Amino acid sequence: MDRPLVTLLGSSQAVLIDRDIAHIARVMRPSLHGDLGGPILPAAYWRKRLYQLLDAGNLSHAQLCAVDSLLLQLDQYQAEPQLAWDALAPASAALFPPPYPASARHTA
Repeated sequence: MDRPLVTLLGSSQAVLIDRDIAHIARVMRPSLHGDLGGPILPAAYWRKRLYQLLDAGNLSHAQLCAVDSLLLQLDQYQAEPQLAWDALAPASAALFPPPYPASARHTA
């Protein structure tokens, strides 16, 4: 999904960049972890989005630090081996424990 960069002046451009950085920070990790079919959006997509922000120029120090942090997160994600489905917790590892201990069950 390519979005054209809009040239704005001063603070309005900074606000849009801040919002874009915040959006990427919120959705990048869940998108990379995806579902059983793999990532929803690949690391290359997020890297391209972040480089587009850098290419826009005139980023503040805080914005540069935020983009750099997100790029480092992408590097870390790509450096770590991704768990195969078979390596995940077995289905018997329930998220919710039984409401009462097994010893308290009544047998009829």
